[in-house]
Amino acid sequence: MDSARPTSDRFRAWARVGALLALSIALTGCSPAPGPTVTATVTATPTPTATPTPTPTSSPDAAVVPNPTITPNAEAVPVEPLPDGPAIDLGATAGATGAPVTDGAGAPLSYTVLEGDDFFAIAQRFDLPVQQLLRMNPSVSGLGEDIYIRDLINLDWTTTR
Repeated sequence: MDSARPTSDRFRAWARVGALLALSIALTGCSPAPGPTVTATVTATPTPTATPTPTPTSSPDAAVVPNPTITPNAEAVPVEPLPDGPAIDLGATAGATGAPVTDGAGAPLSYTVLEGDDFFAIAQRFDLPVQQLLRMNPSVSGLGEDIYIRDLINLDWTTTR
């Protein structure tokens, strides 16, 4: 029976080694993933140096004018407004792409607003100041910003719409 005992002790020792091996293999999946690698770069900051403060210098006192002369503005003279004139079609441009209605001589009489048109571009296309085009079209509100598709813009400077 003595010979059986060392075999069982050896068996137990190998069983322990096998159990530890199995346990270590089982726990390898439980270890956390390695953390990110952190690299720190250290740069030396130069020591700031003091900037000398400028010293004020004395300056001679400026000559003081005791009573300045007051010169009034020139009298305002009313400026003669530009005379109204006929519209001249300079051709389609961005913001004024439609075709105007013309009279027998080819002078533009009216313009129908299309999608994408704006009042300023219409005035430029027909070589008219915006103010004149607004006077010719008193029904246009909002200084020309409120025009809509299919609105009729008067281009005949002798009439208003």
